[in-house]
Amino acid sequence: MAETRQVLFVQGGGAGVHDEWDDKLCDSLRRQLGDGYEVCYPRMPDEDDPSYARWSTAIRDEMTTLAGGAVVVGHSVGATILVNALAERPPESELSAIVLVAAPFVGAGGWPGDEFELPHDLGARLPQGVPVHLFHGLDDETAPPSHADLYARAIPQAQLHLLPGRDHQLNNDLSEVAKAINPDGLGPAGQE
Repeated sequence: MAETRQVLFVQGGGAGVHDEWDDKLCDSLRRQLGDGYEVCYPRMPDEDDPSYARWSTAIRDEMTTLAGGAVVVGHSVGATILVNALAERPPESELSAIVLVAAPFVGAGGWPGDEFELPHDLGARLPQGVPVHLFHGLDDETAPPSHADLYARAIPQAQLHLLPGRDHQLNNDLSEVAKAINPDGLGPAGQE
């Protein structure tokens, strides 16, 4: 029997985002990955008022439930908080990938940092040897595509995926994200 790979999907911030916006992203990811993947989609605390302290604590709690080889995916401000939490303190179990979708960059050139600013050596602080993927729509009006370039400089080992004609929600289509997680379209242990 094939092993199931876990995927933790961290929502973005805003009123109703979990049930009315990012649920479509999560559903797309589940469909595209298919059997063999379990996508966990927890509700972040006070989603309409994202706080690094509250959200990073919730994310770390969720990561304690992950088995080795899990993938973490964050959307929008959820991705920004996720990557900062990973840089601050990596999870105990080994990750197989870190995926940031439409992540606003907090720091010089990006959004101002009220609670935190991403470290200049962000890439060096992330778990070593874990692939990092940055997905950003070129028509994103919430977090401009220039934020993806700032991430690419801060995380030099990351693969940057700029998607033409896609908005902040990537038009509710995470097929490219699923392909990065499972490039061969096979089960998590490589079985068909």
